Amino acid sequence: MPAIWQDFRYALRTLTSTRGLTFVIVASLALGIGANTAIFSVVSALLLKPLPYPEPDRLAILWLRSPGINIPQDWPSPGQYIDIRNENQSFAEMSISRGNSGTLLGFDQPERVETLRTSSSLFHLLGATPLHGRLLLPEDDVPGQTQVVVLSHSFWKRMFNADPGVVGRSITLNGFGSGAGDAKNQFTVAGVLPADFLMND
Repeated sequence: MPAIWQDFRYALRTLTSTRGLTFVIVASLALGIGANTAIFSVVSALLLKPLPYPEPDRLAILWLRSPGINIPQDWPSPGQYIDIRNENQSFAEMSISRGNSGTLLGFDQPERVETLRTSSSLFHLLGATPLHGRLLLPEDDVPGQTQVVVLSHSFWKRMFNADPGVVGRSITLNGFGSGAGDAKNQFTVAGVLPADFLMND
């Protein structure tokens, strides 16, 4: 035991006498440990932990590939999705979604929002249940129907102060029609997602 303390004191004196080298060593260790921790966190989230949905091993993403026109990977268009869905013999359920951004109007300041335009089957496919109101229904997919929106939990808290009375309210999302007053921009709040259902806000 005394030998260990003697070695420790010797190492401490050496490091103290070469402070520049000591700083470089400590900084290198900190960067290495930090980088390894970050990489492990990403790998754990993406590869080791299952997706937070029922039966995650049965979920799949479909891509279209057109190498002849130099498109290695692309989302299907709505028409292509309908063709795939009609000919599908492999999947129990399918959904199509497209990310978009717009501006929420009707508040003191316009609010930039990220949205996901999706077919009604998405929430059922991912096992979602509403906290308030309802989720999307098959009739919501029919053109000409009143456009509805389902709010994420964090967005509902941030923009509507967690008011359950927001269900049924009409909101205006600019960026989906020709102008702020266009009927194409009017959406009725159908429901609110629970806090444990995680998607991009």
